[in-house]
Amino acid sequence: MRFLKPAVAIAAAALALGSTPASAVAAQPADHTLPSDSRFYVDPHSDAANQALTDVKAGDLRDAVTMAKLAGWPEATWFTGGSPQQVAKQVSTLMRGARRQRAVPVLVSYDIPLRDCGQYSSGGAPSDAAYRQWIAAFAAAIGQARAVVILEPDALANLPQDCGASTDPTGALTAARMADLRYAVSVLEAEPHTSVYLDAGNSQWRAVGDIAQRLIDADVADTQGFSLNVSNYQPTDQSDHYGTWVSQCVWFATAGPSWATGHADWCASQYYSPAAPNDGLPGDSVSSSDPSTWHWTDDWFAQNTGSAPAGQLTHFVVDTSRNGLGAWNPPAGTSYPDPQTWCNPPGRGMGKRPTADTGVPLADAYLYIKTIGQSDGSCTRGTAGPGDPVYGGAADPSAGTWWPAQALTLADNAVPALTFNFDLR
Repeated sequence: MRFLKPAVAIAAAALALGSTPASAVAAQPADHTLPSDSRFYVDPHSDAANQALTDVKAGDLRDAVTMAKLAGWPEATWFTGGSPQQVAKQVSTLMRGARRQRAVPVLVSYDIPLRDCGQYSSGGAPSDAAYRQWIAAFAAAIGQARAVVILEPDALANLPQDCGASTDPTGALTAARMADLRYAVSVLEAEPHTSVYLDAGNSQWRAVGDIAQRLIDADVADTQGFSLNVSNYQPTDQSDHYGTWVSQCVWFATAGPSWATGHADWCASQYYSPAAPNDGLPGDSVSSSDPSTWHWTDDWFAQNTGSAPAGQLTHFVVDTSRNGLGAWNPPAGTSYPDPQTWCNPPGRGMGKRPTADTGVPLADAYLYIKTIGQSDGSCTRGTAGPGDPVYGGAADPSAGTWWPAQALTLADNAVPALTFNFDLR
């Protein structure tokens, strides 16, 4: 390495960091609680690591260093299909790598039938039976080691019944979806050290009571909790706020006052609170886009769930991979038929570093769940296309495709500023 230029040497050192085993950690107790001192697995062969090497070979030293910094931080590993035998082999490989680092891997299971309503991230298992075989193999391959599983992003927030009037007219597909998720919970929870988080969308999607009821129906009580903001851009503090309400609503409808049992739909939300005057005057009602009004929802929960024991409240994790600058809205004077603010928004940045010590009572971890630099899909913002008007009409890569320019933007705009990860505990 002494023959390399300084910037290249730094990049190479950062890449090596991803494959360096950490110091030994004490054996974890046989439970599903994620320890606050957890250290998460870093993939030494990530997209960012490979890009750093590509940039070094091309002489792009500045980009190589940036990608090397990104490559040193832990991100989740997504499992999106294949046969039961194939996914078992893939999970086993990841678990071996995590053992070598003495770190906790974060796995995303993403193979639910009718995934993403057949849109940008369409796919999934061909049947419910095939999915159950797949998720059972996935769970068994984790075994007794410590692991975090993010269970089926968007599967609850985007049920078959939400895909359109003609998709699930009888409700059979939605019922099967819920049964599949309950089955997945049962096989994953059968492993002694797996922390399972059912995905619950984000703070600008389902109302609190709506997603709380869906979580209840999917057996969230048998998991460690739920995940928020996966592949989205909502600010961390707003996700924490929303997640706390969802947790309180789950308690309200299941373990709260007897008159509230089964009535998650009565919970205040990011869209409405009975505690507000709701008289049409500015600030006198809840607005999902104006967190300064969320105190009205806080008031409702204080009145109705203030007695909830802390030990009975459901925990959650937040994806902070791309929310450092918050959500994107088209600039003033720009109008699109469908802004698709969730799809490859420009000028965003990475958010808070992965940690299981968040300082927020119900937030078990901040995680980089979405792979930083992978496209959300080929967005057209509701225009005739064929490209994305935000990027001058150029076509965005298909969903899940590595996009170096996007990765650099997210890294350059990181809040806090991106640094090398020298955590060698």
